[in-house]
Amino acid sequence: MISRSVKDVLEKLVNKLEFDMVKRVLFIFLALFAGNQLFAQTVADSTNFSVFYDSPKHYTLAGIEISGIRFLDTEVLKGLSGLNIGEEIVIPGDQVTSALRKYWKQGLFSDVKISATKIVGDKIWLNVYLQERPRLAAKNYHGVSKSEKEDIEKQVMMLIGGQVTDNLVNTAQRQILSFYQGKGFYNTEVSIVQRDDTAKQNQLVLDIMVNKKTKVKISDIEFIGAKQLSKYTLEKSMKKTKAKKLRNFFSSKKFLQDKFDEDKINLIKKYNENGYRDAIILSDTIIRDTINNTVRLMYRIDEGRRYYFRNIRWIGNTVLTDVQLSRVLGIKKGDVFDQKLLDKRLTEDDDAVSNEYLNTGYLFFNLNPVEVKVENDSIDFEMRIVEGSQATINSIGIKGNTKTNEHVARRELYTRPGQLFSKENIIRSVRELSQMGHFNPEAIKPDVIPHPEDGTVDINYELEERANDQVELSGGWGAGMFVGTVGLKFSNFSVRNIGNKKAWRPLPTGDGQTLTLRAQTNGSYYQSYSFSFTEPWLGGKKPNSFSFSVYYSKQTSGNSAYNYGGYGNGMYGGGYGGLGGYGGYGSGYGSGYGSGYGDYGYNQYNYDITEKMGVLGASVGLGYRLKRPDNYFTMYHELSYQRYILDNWKYFIFQNGTSNTLAFRTVFGRNSTDSPLYTRRGSNFSISVALTPPFSLFSGKNYNSTTMTAAERYRLIEYHKWSFKADIFTPLQPRPDAKLILRTKFETGLLGYYNKNLRSPFESYKLGGDGMSGYSSYGSEYIGLRGYENNSLTPPKGGNIYEKITVELRYPITLSQSATIYGLGFLEAGNSWYDLSDYNPFSIKRSAGLGIRIFLPMFGLMGFDWGYGFDDGYTKGTGGSQFHFIMGQQF
Repeated sequence: MISRSVKDVLEKLVNKLEFDMVKRVLFIFLALFAGNQLFAQTVADSTNFSVFYDSPKHYTLAGIEISGIRFLDTEVLKGLSGLNIGEEIVIPGDQVTSALRKYWKQGLFSDVKISATKIVGDKIWLNVYLQERPRLAAKNYHGVSKSEKEDIEKQVMMLIGGQVTDNLVNTAQRQILSFYQGKGFYNTEVSIVQRDDTAKQNQLVLDIMVNKKTKVKISDIEFIGAKQLSKYTLEKSMKKTKAKKLRNFFSSKKFLQDKFDEDKINLIKKYNENGYRDAIILSDTIIRDTINNTVRLMYRIDEGRRYYFRNIRWIGNTVLTDVQLSRVLGIKKGDVFDQKLLDKRLTEDDDAVSNEYLNTGYLFFNLNPVEVKVENDSIDFEMRIVEGSQATINSIGIKGNTKTNEHVARRELYTRPGQLFSKENIIRSVRELSQMGHFNPEAIKPDVIPHPEDGTVDINYELEERANDQVELSGGWGAGMFVGTVGLKFSNFSVRNIGNKKAWRPLPTGDGQTLTLRAQTNGSYYQSYSFSFTEPWLGGKKPNSFSFSVYYSKQTSGNSAYNYGGYGNGMYGGGYGGLGGYGGYGSGYGSGYGSGYGDYGYNQYNYDITEKMGVLGASVGLGYRLKRPDNYFTMYHELSYQRYILDNWKYFIFQNGTSNTLAFRTVFGRNSTDSPLYTRRGSNFSISVALTPPFSLFSGKNYNSTTMTAAERYRLIEYHKWSFKADIFTPLQPRPDAKLILRTKFETGLLGYYNKNLRSPFESYKLGGDGMSGYSSYGSEYIGLRGYENNSLTPPKGGNIYEKITVELRYPITLSQSATIYGLGFLEAGNSWYDLSDYNPFSIKRSAGLGIRIFLPMFGLMGFDWGYGFDDGYTKGTGGSQFHFIMGQQF
């Protein structure tokens, strides 16, 4: 027998072992439950817990709480779990596991736990513990320039205070790599290091390490299997993938993966354009040269066979005959198959087949070209047409005109309610709205809204008003002095609202009229004042323009004791001696007797009185649009009068007296340019003639007489003046918003006379330089030719004939509403001659250079040019390197 005391001890030991075993089992169960992200705590007895994983229990969810959250909305997080108060859940079970997965899937948390906080009967309360991922405290860039950092920040969205997730870091790394690869740094390495911010709890600092390395360029491009098209042709077809060769000097040679992929498509298009419609790229290989940091590209091409157009049949056409459509299409049987050409002739060109219908009201027209037979190397097409009915314009809307009155914009439109729809008229309306200058040409958008249910269409023109009133502040050099100019140009004036006090903000505007005030001065030497007004729609019903201008200028010696020195030749010699003490060589117009030239003589004068010459003038003009040959043609007539008043003016042919000029000028022109600021396409031609009455023919006076004074001889000025100008703009890219523009211009002028003894002493052409007059004097026309000093291409006796040729390549920098800026390169040539017997069209002075144009709505056009003149003007050393500044004038 075991003694009582021993028995008691053994019983206690057994009980203790059993109790320890229970605790160990409970510990194992709890560990397993935690691994499954869930444990149950029984509150029935605070010291006893029972968890049975082999027998799940059903509970009613009585409550759910969120803990561990600082920044996120707890109510939203509760709903994210998918668990609802009052629903039955199984513990353990799929509902809780599903809730865990949903939280982890968000990627916002570094730890997620769900625990039971209380169980009463069949009710259970759960707590969801969420550990938020750390927040971004700061970013540090290494190996990145300031401008690159700004560009990266625009693309990579890593906001301070936002959560830092693995996806965020990986995405940022990819985007930064893509940014540099897009710039040609194909071997760039990017690493992002995360470290704790010691000053802020649960926040990180990202150190972004960038090693750009050097740009990867293309050393060579090889085409294997290319036999029908030359390597040069294939390389030229690829716009952004260019090898390091001299002919690609101005092209980028860097390797860009996205451009590489795009140019594979361009390569196949080039084959298609040449009839090889089955051409494919079998493979493309990029071979890296890590030593030279270049790549070599290799394409394996299967060209296939060449195809030709054979039979083209038109189906469904009733408006136009087969013959008419075939003539418009312009593709004949036997022509090499070209899908690009076919698309252009059917839908894209201005004179495409589709436009023949769209310009005559067939808005609902549809054309589907179908290959009906491919036999050997020939393709037959059926052009299946659904003409539909003609669409009538229902309403015309105008939006965005905040300053210009609606009727002013509406009267420029070539689309009217009740008319048949016409795509051509919409394009013309956009052009006319652009030419007004009141709206941003880049923002004019016609919105066509068809209504096939009733055969009508609505057209809304969306406009963006732009300020086009201008302040002119400019200066020029003339006759050895600097002349400053101040001008105000109000391009949207309204005369009818002058009496309306409410319309003065600061001036009455909105009717499209132009009011210009201008003043020039050099202090006491020279002053000039002018006023002009233009009404583009006289009467408001027809586009008949009316213009009126008056002006006055005055030149003086500026001093009571004034020194004048100069050479004179001929019977009426004297010429131009200079102002303010400047001496010079002048040639007069005395050619009445003998050889027409007298002895040269030098004279020195000192005057104790002030000399002056005044010019008073006025003009009135009327212009209108023509309907024939087409409605781009215009006609303009102008009547002008000038009165020259000389008071002791020692620097001219005569000193005292008056001269009068009464002239009539006509300009016949055609202007189809699309925009006045950055012209992309179109042309501007004009022929003009200005005539004075031939007073000498019916005056009965003998202008050969030696007794006739110069003042009497030139009391009535007579001449005839002819000019021709042609300006053509050609886009070098086949799209409406083409940027690279070629401008070619030719102009010429002839100043003639009725009587050889009565040449006009005031009119002439002055060629060379920036074309800025400096000051307005004898009615001379100033023509710029860059690369030479001002007027240096004008003969000493004056220019009565001139010609000028310009070739310009333009590219825009910005075409925004606030500023229009574009760069240009130019070639120019020209010259001027005194007499028709001197004229030689091949004796021209050449120049080349670069420039920039800046148009600011407030100040108008400004320009800077550098030109190099390859020849000498009429004075040696007037060519070479020259800088020019212009304002308010275009070459």
